[in-house]
Formats: sequence, structure tokens, C-alpha cells
Amino acid sequence: MPFGDSITDGYGTPGGYRIELFRKTLTNSKKITFAGRKLNGPDTVTVGTTTTKFPQGNEGYSGYTIDPLGGRNGISSPLVDDAIAAAKPHIILLQIGTNDIDLNLDVANAPKRLGNLLDQIIKDAPNALLVLAKITPLNYDDGNARVRAYNDAMPALVQSRVAAGKHILLVDMYAPFTANASFKTALLADQWHPNPAGYLIMSQVWYDAIQSYLH
Repeated sequence: MPFGDSITDGYGTPGGYRIELFRKTLTNSKKITFAGRKLNGPDTVTVGTTTTKFPQGNEGYSGYTIDPLGGRNGISSPLVDDAIAAAKPHIILLQIGTNDIDLNLDVANAPKRLGNLLDQIIKDAPNALLVLAKITPLNYDDGNARVRAYNDAMPALVQSRVAAGKHILLVDMYAPFTANASFKTALLADQWHPNPAGYLIMSQVWYDAIQSYLH
């Protein structure tokens, strides 16, 4: 279940990272489907001479924050509860917080809000694998200073839950972008969203994290 904001939805590139993530699983003869009540993306994906129907399901909500805040809707309860009840996911790919950080909405407490969201997801889907992503960069330096502070809080959030026996791991979407000195123009379509090249990078990070769980 891809879960998050407009980057999960694939704003600007309908299907977003999900397109190339699906293609990678097909290329490697593994099976995956995307679950969610929202539908977008291409109708099919072609690998070699084989065309396969693209699973368009996702739980990506444009403009949403972690919790309702600053006039924005949040992906926390009850949205997350309903999403998991409907999808019954085995794996949850979570990237959230870009709007909190960009809008500078109580950034100091963003990790705490994220931690509460992680606990709610784990409660709703205790047997699922939860993969949390450090968020992708913005296209301006002041924002990215806040992004780094938010991302830097995530390892402790994950490690404490791993220590408690929870099925959660952390992936880094920030470093692969900023490794390219021209990432603001080469990998971002606007202030917030990856372009197709950026979504391709995201797909590789997700795939590397979950490939061993796919059959």
C-alpha cells in the first residue's frame, strides 16, 4: 500500500514512483500489486514484449500533512485506519511530511506526530512490513535544512520500534537526490515533486528495500 501525500499520488507524473517500481518487479520476475482506494497511473506497463495491466491503487493524498494542521488535512486517523482496513496490505510504503516541512507547520514536533502515525499503522496492521522513507528534498535551501532535521529524527523512531519487535525499516530518499549536485533541476519538477528521473530514483530505493519480501 503506497501511502502518503502528492508524491505518493504521483503529482505531475501520474503513477509516480509506482510505475518504475512495478516495472522492476516484472523485470525481476517477482509479483506485486498496489493496494489503495485511489486509482491513477498508466493502464499498462510493458517489459520487453510483455504488456501487463498496471495496478493503479494507492493512498496518496495531495496537500496532506501528517495530522490535520494549518488548515491541511492529515493522513492520520481515521484516514489511515480506513485505508488499512480496506487494503489489508502486506507491505506499506510510507513517505509523509513534505507539506509539514515546506509550510513550516510546527516542525519541532513533526517527528512526534510521525511516531504516533507509525504506532497507529503498526496497531492497524501488526503483521505488515512498514517501510518509512526519509523524505525527498525541496528545491530551496532553507526548506532542506528543515527536511534534514526531520529526516535525522527518523532513525531513532524506527530503531525504538524495531527493538520492540515491530516490522519496520527505514529507507533514505533524500541522499540519492542530493548526491546529484543539480538535483533541483535534474530531479525535481517544481518546489516539491520529483520529475520522472526523480521518481525513477525513488522506485529503486523502494525496490531495494522490499525485493527480498517479494516472490
